[in-house]
Amino acid sequence: MRESKQPKPIKGPLRITVPSRADGFLRQFTAVIGGPLGRHSDPGRVSPGFFTVQRVLIIMTVIGSLLMLLAKNPCRINGWGGNNAYIYACYSDWVPLFSARGFADNPWIPFSADAQFEYPVLMSTVASAVASIVPQGAANRSLIYFDMNLILVAILWIITVLCTMRMAGRRPWDAAMVAIAPGIILAGSVNWDMWAVTLLALGMLSFARGRTVLAGILIGLGAAMKIYPFFVLGAILVLAIRTGKLKTFWVTGGTAALTWVVVNLPYALAYPESFKHFFTFSSERGAGFSSLWHVWNLIAAKTEVLGVFQAQQISRLGLVLFFICCAGVLLLGLLAKQRPRLGSLAFLIVASFVMFNKVYSPQFIVWLVPLFVLALPRWKDFLIWMLVEVAHFYSVWYYLDSLNAENAQKAFPESGYIIAVIVHMLMLAYLMYLVVYSVIDPRRDPIRAVGQDDPIAGPFAGAQDKFTLRRWFFKDRDSEREKEPAA
Repeated sequence: MRESKQPKPIKGPLRITVPSRADGFLRQFTAVIGGPLGRHSDPGRVSPGFFTVQRVLIIMTVIGSLLMLLAKNPCRINGWGGNNAYIYACYSDWVPLFSARGFADNPWIPFSADAQFEYPVLMSTVASAVASIVPQGAANRSLIYFDMNLILVAILWIITVLCTMRMAGRRPWDAAMVAIAPGIILAGSVNWDMWAVTLLALGMLSFARGRTVLAGILIGLGAAMKIYPFFVLGAILVLAIRTGKLKTFWVTGGTAALTWVVVNLPYALAYPESFKHFFTFSSERGAGFSSLWHVWNLIAAKTEVLGVFQAQQISRLGLVLFFICCAGVLLLGLLAKQRPRLGSLAFLIVASFVMFNKVYSPQFIVWLVPLFVLALPRWKDFLIWMLVEVAHFYSVWYYLDSLNAENAQKAFPESGYIIAVIVHMLMLAYLMYLVVYSVIDPRRDPIRAVGQDDPIAGPFAGAQDKFTLRRWFFKDRDSEREKEPAA
């Protein structure tokens, strides 16, 4: 099998791609501003003055953060009590946890023998650190706690956008999707997930620059916040097998695992029961709202044919389905004619986890947006996805409100919630299909369409294939194609 040649790196400033010219969907909306950027312009090589790509993206993210604050403002004004958080769709875990988990009395309550805090160690540290700087004598300490966390999320959001911009190669404007994503605006302040998102973005950027040890440390820290950053190591493993550079995986993965152990071990030894609570809680909890399993159980409860899944069943079946998807990603990576990009594989693995996890919290969209931008940055698909997610977001809170509604006529119909969840799951499945298609047919890949291979390949950049299953499965077909005369 003839090995495909990797493009040579371009020296000097890159001529960047601008959305108004490269994206057919956005090009339609440029008439009001004079049309797309001219062909004879030289973006990326000619100074734009003050409004560089980086500064514009920061401004866009700040605007997004203000919209995030505005979305939560009804609760900031009226309080989070009663059904306000559901009626105004401004729910956040920060406020109820501040009081219900004892942070108001003891900021470091998770780090005690009898703690019952259902979050990983590093996330507990963040929650406690912020609580420790809330003034003791303040009138509304829970509101101050919320505002402090929101400010930190805004800073983390900016860092994530800048990391995405630097990982996009010749397409830095793709990071604008992360900067103005409605999903992040609405769900970024529900929990502390943005910490894990930012640590993973920093880790992937470090990997893209060949700093595998630093990448492993940052991925390990991200996994100590939320487990999902570990799944990106699966994408690295696929590329390591294909290129024969297994050392890259062992260094990155080993450093990530060691970092996770170093963060968790002291807490596990000091407070073993408190440490186990997170894992016990995760295994014993039932189907979470907006998950595939929750919708199944709602439908099953109304029929005599379908059975209801219990917590342990969901844990086992969800794990099996996730491993099947991971095996599928491995086969895809080894069967593809051209080596898949790291962003594509990472999105497929994390999306598979979200799809079959027993919980699909609204804030999980924050995990997926930056990875989607690295996998398939197409504005039309992105905006349709965001519209679906916005509809789903509001349906969740209205449905929760309807569970306690006194007036049945004002209750949000359960059927509407079920439809919203099914549509948002189908939309995610469709995006996964598009990414798989772009791996099978690289001509459909917007990243490669601008003449670059994989901006975040890091140590795999320019590497030749050492092991692919395609040699056995498609040997005859590829041989015939190589014999065909060039057009």
